[in-house]
Amino acid sequence: MNSIQAVNYFVHFDEKGYTALNTLIASKNYSSIFVLVDENTHKHCYPKFIQQLETTLPIEMIEIEAGEEFKNLDTCIGIWNAMTDLNADRRSLLITLGGGVINDMGGFVASAYKRGIDFVNIPTTLLSMVDASVGGKTGVDLGVLKNQIGLFANPKMVLVDTDYLETVTEREIKSGIAEIIKYGLTYDAALYHKIKDAENLTVVDLIHRSIEIKNEVVLKDPKEKNLRKILNFGHTIGHAVESYFLEAEDKEKLTHGEAIAIGMVAECYLSTKLFNFPKEELENIKVLIKAIYGSVEILESDFTGILDYLKHDKKNVRGQVNFVLLSDLEEPKIDIKVSNELVLKSIQHYLS
Repeated sequence: MNSIQAVNYFVHFDEKGYTALNTLIASKNYSSIFVLVDENTHKHCYPKFIQQLETTLPIEMIEIEAGEEFKNLDTCIGIWNAMTDLNADRRSLLITLGGGVINDMGGFVASAYKRGIDFVNIPTTLLSMVDASVGGKTGVDLGVLKNQIGLFANPKMVLVDTDYLETVTEREIKSGIAEIIKYGLTYDAALYHKIKDAENLTVVDLIHRSIEIKNEVVLKDPKEKNLRKILNFGHTIGHAVESYFLEAEDKEKLTHGEAIAIGMVAECYLSTKLFNFPKEELENIKVLIKAIYGSVEILESDFTGILDYLKHDKKNVRGQVNFVLLSDLEEPKIDIKVSNELVLKSIQHYLS
């Protein structure tokens, strides 16, 4: 796969990526290298990664617990303390080897440590490859509120090695497919139809185009002032559902993609009501989503809690929830206000 030029760095793929990483390290006057992993990527990804690294610099590995619940400032403080104890300085390089939690949090840790050190992202899940790999968003959650603390900061490069997908579960692969469906609905209908109509399609076939799409959007709108907002499609309701299920003691946690899939069905329903999005397409999308993810049980008693999380969505302005909706495939509408009554009807439509 050809490398992709992002804002001021490249996304490299597979063996070419390791060559580029070793070239970067050789060309910079780094003092040391730190590799951030969780227990899963330590076991399944680090052994391959370390064999590809060609350097005489000291290498230190920092391991954290795996899971969205550890994507917080307390974990960051632990990482900063570990880096300090291991004598990390302004010329140190941080390499993040993991999924979206590791990439998002690692970028934030690097950007804040001593006012900023270089970092390289190596995403190991489908979700992090097609989403977190491009865009310069770093950050952590505040409680169960998604990505409330963070900043924009770009890595020196991104290395996408698709072999790492062999280390993740089918459920995690499906989580990443939700973001690819989002790109198809909002930006490239051919990608959506490829998923909907294909019988023997592999996810590797979808990765490069997905990263291209996100990169094209980000290059036009790096700080999410306008066009980049379309990447939030499905995320307004999806994040609220994800946060609610994360905190509720009687609910099984959802993956990010499972929650966003619910959000996309609900927000397509809103689109039919407010922008005449084709009802036939809404049903096609709903069938596709439920074929991939099944149906998540949401009780009427859950509705108030989900609506409460909508109030904390980071896209809100002056207390008003802002949605991304569709008038048709590839025709997004941004900054749309929706009543709570209609939001509840959209969730009920998902459940129907």
